[in-house]
Amino acid sequence: MFTGTVRVAAIQATPVILDAEASVSKALHLLGEASGQGVKLAVFPETFIPLYPSGVWGREAARFDGFDEMWTRLWANSVDVPGPHVDRLIKACAEHGIYCVLGVNERESDRPGTLYNTMVLIGPEGLLWKHRKLMPTMHERLFYGVGYGQDLHVIETPVGRVGGLICWENRMPLARYELYRQGVQIWTAPTADDADGWISTMSHIAIESGAFVVSAPQYIPRSAFPEDFPVQLPDDGKALGRGGAAIFEPLQGRALAGPLYDQEGIVVADVDLGRCMTAKRWFDVVGHYSREDVLHPPAPTSHASDGPASSRPSGP
Repeated sequence: MFTGTVRVAAIQATPVILDAEASVSKALHLLGEASGQGVKLAVFPETFIPLYPSGVWGREAARFDGFDEMWTRLWANSVDVPGPHVDRLIKACAEHGIYCVLGVNERESDRPGTLYNTMVLIGPEGLLWKHRKLMPTMHERLFYGVGYGQDLHVIETPVGRVGGLICWENRMPLARYELYRQGVQIWTAPTADDADGWISTMSHIAIESGAFVVSAPQYIPRSAFPEDFPVQLPDDGKALGRGGAAIFEPLQGRALAGPLYDQEGIVVADVDLGRCMTAKRWFDVVGHYSREDVLHPPAPTSHASDGPASSRPSGP
């Protein structure tokens, strides 16, 4: 297990909306930029390729008509995992000696139909892991199938033990606990949540897990949408995602860098993974603070009308 210092980054960037090729090219450029800053692990936002279905407009997909073009274009610009887009990212990671976690809309071209909200871990040696979001949130269920718990893994890499969850999966205690049991050191959290409560959630997970947390939200200004975007958007000019990229340490849950709002940018921090052991000495949620025995089902109890068990007759 690596216990040295590693430079990590949360990349807050806007995708080239509904254009997978251009979004991947932008990701490659940003990986090079992060590598130039000495970053060894970079985390991108949720469904960076090619778009997150914001609730501002995505909820309208509940109608049976009016979303056919949107769905077709989203499918056409989604990612096969593994596949050509992933291969381009692997090549870039090998060139720059960097690892990345990236959120994508995942499709299966050999069985066209359902999309998945997926995060992948890619390194110089290839595709190391993919995880499909267990439960799409609210309006997301109109776009994505549900994932499955068998892909909740922590991966040993030369830059530490890397794991994480997508957006509101981070609110799911059992999913978090599974990753805690695997000894995660760097917790990656691609997201579309820009609320203050999200920052509190990330801070708490850092303390609870004893890991460093890299939170990479979306920054989606209204101006990023192409003129031929097939769904009506609000005309108020407001961003559809303010961002809030940040990196948190495990002892006090403090933000080491960020949060960054209302712009694209790369938030960087040097994290000493040896501090994870200090945090575990204080509080190990799956060790000396686990008490999994409290999850056992309670023993059967008598009905109130029967009275106390000691007062009931023991025989006929």
